[in-house]
Amino acid sequence: MDLDGQRESENVEDRRGMPGGRTALIGGGLGSVVLAVVYLLLGGDPNALQSGIQSQPSADTSGNPATAASGPEQELRHFASQILAGTEDVWTKEFAARGATYEVPHLVLYSGSTESACGGADSAVGPFYCPSDRKVFLDLSFFNELSRRFGASGEFARAYVIAHEVGHHVQNLMGISGKVRGMQQRLDQHGANALSVRLELQADCLAGVWANRSQQSFKLDESDIDSALSAASAVGDDRLQKAARGYVTPDSFTHGSSAERTHWFRQGFTSGRLGDCNTFAGQTPDG
Repeated sequence: MDLDGQRESENVEDRRGMPGGRTALIGGGLGSVVLAVVYLLLGGDPNALQSGIQSQPSADTSGNPATAASGPEQELRHFASQILAGTEDVWTKEFAARGATYEVPHLVLYSGSTESACGGADSAVGPFYCPSDRKVFLDLSFFNELSRRFGASGEFARAYVIAHEVGHHVQNLMGISGKVRGMQQRLDQHGANALSVRLELQADCLAGVWANRSQQSFKLDESDIDSALSAASAVGDDRLQKAARGYVTPDSFTHGSSAERTHWFRQGFTSGRLGDCNTFAGQTPDG
């Protein structure tokens, strides 16, 4: 992967070092963190988790302004901004080809905790997209967790995370997310979970489409794609549930299994066509 000469997006909101959101997740160590990630990692709504979790005032990090961030963290900020710019280029062209205008999302970088239109969020929940304010939220420390805790290393593993969240933004602009939420309200928990899985897998596929369209600009090779597939596999519900409690309950999946996530990312990457991201019967990005 080659980032030399790649532009940075102007749509990055850096909140690092600012006072965080009003609530923060607390409790049980690694197990509770993984359970939070099972629900929220890569696309969940943090507001949905608040009702069942204790909260406490978040620490005031105003003494550590973003301008004083470490060199490695500043490099990650630069990287995230370049990847966001790459998604802007691809999806702007795709929407224009369909006679539509792509409304770019903002990437919010924060440290510890922050507020969104979907509610307060702690870094333990992982990256997420809030459809209400059309922003992607990311604590850069997650990239270290992705490598250290989930075993998914490499630059393109990180790029996949951002591309997946932007995939949710694409779904939102196309009206898919809203339709799915409306359908979920008429279903029981099992049915609602099944739709959530399909929404997540479609976002994985859209991330794959973006990777396909970015091969030349970022000079991607097979090792980059393997890195993204490793990240997709690492955050499969089955793998996370197994790590958290030693067994797997497929009916409670909200993001899809490791095999499903890698399949749909590769599906999008192989074809490069939105129409091949058909995880919903009768509802595709083309439909």
